Amino acid sequence: MVRTTEHCHIVRNDEILSGEPIIKGTRTSVRAIVEMWRLGVSPEEIPHRLPHLGLAQVFDALSYYLDHQVEINECIERNRIPDELIDPRVRQA
Repeated sequence: MVRTTEHCHIVRNDEILSGEPIIKGTRTSVRAIVEMWRLGVSPEEIPHRLPHLGLAQVFDALSYYLDHQVEINECIERNRIPDELIDPRVRQA
């Protein structure tokens, strides 16, 4: 079931990422946008890296995050790969 949110580009679909907030019409999570942004990718650059997204969708995802930081931070933590499973050659110093 698809459920709308107060953000026009953000929905929840129980069949996609267990109902995690996503960009409407895609399987791209708000979490993915936030993680790119936290890595220093500017909002304007994100559509170049994810060309199926428009800038308005990116900004709406960031706005959703700012309104729901605890929820999205929990999604990020839940999906984090444990350090012991990361090959030492690719770990950040």
